[in-house]
Amino acid sequence: MLYDIAKGPVREVIRAVWRPDLRGAARIPSEGPVVLASNHCAYSDTVILPALIERTVHFLGKSDMFSGRSAAGRAAGLLMRQLRVMPVDRTGGSASEAAIEAGLEVLRDGGVLGIYPEGTRSPDGRLHRGKTGVARIALAAGAPIVPVAMIGSFEAQRGRRFLPRRHPRIRVLVGEPIDAAAIARSLDGAGTAVVLRAVTDAVMDAIAEISGQERVDEYAGDVKRRLREAGSPTARDARRR
Repeated sequence: MLYDIAKGPVREVIRAVWRPDLRGAARIPSEGPVVLASNHCAYSDTVILPALIERTVHFLGKSDMFSGRSAAGRAAGLLMRQLRVMPVDRTGGSASEAAIEAGLEVLRDGGVLGIYPEGTRSPDGRLHRGKTGVARIALAAGAPIVPVAMIGSFEAQRGRRFLPRRHPRIRVLVGEPIDAAAIARSLDGAGTAVVLRAVTDAVMDAIAEISGQERVDEYAGDVKRRLREAGSPTARDARRR
């Protein structure tokens, strides 16, 4: 597939132009199902992260990225699929279940699934409340969750649609794997909602520790809506994200 053909050249271009710094990659298991849970600060995260990781990374992408009616939109949708990005309807209900199942299929095959627990890009560079899908998928698949922090991509891409600036230098930091099943066992007798929230919060705590981001106990999507309604100077960026 295009992913396998393009990964090497894309990685070399990224290294030559943006010189990203990857640390802790050895913490990602070399085989078996793995969930990579990353903060999400810019469009470029979805290219830079999988390009630097040796294993193939499958990402879940919002479905409207694949639904363009123009020739360019259709081409972009085809390209995203070839790059192992799977379309997901984020409207909730049965759509959310379809997203969970798509992620589980990757993990059942022993693959690496990339997830952004915040659900969307951060509108302000802070780390927002995580959604529990990351916990549901990891627990159902019996897969470890490896926290990842993208540092500098928010600042490097601020005000730009796609390509980030060369400065500041983007860093990718990989944290220690999180055993979601162990957290669930420590909460024996607790309800499902409590377990899912505990695992998700542990993931967000780990991302915050390695990223150094300010934590916000509010969903990023809610922050974006508030910015739009308030007519904030950052509302244009919020609409794009």
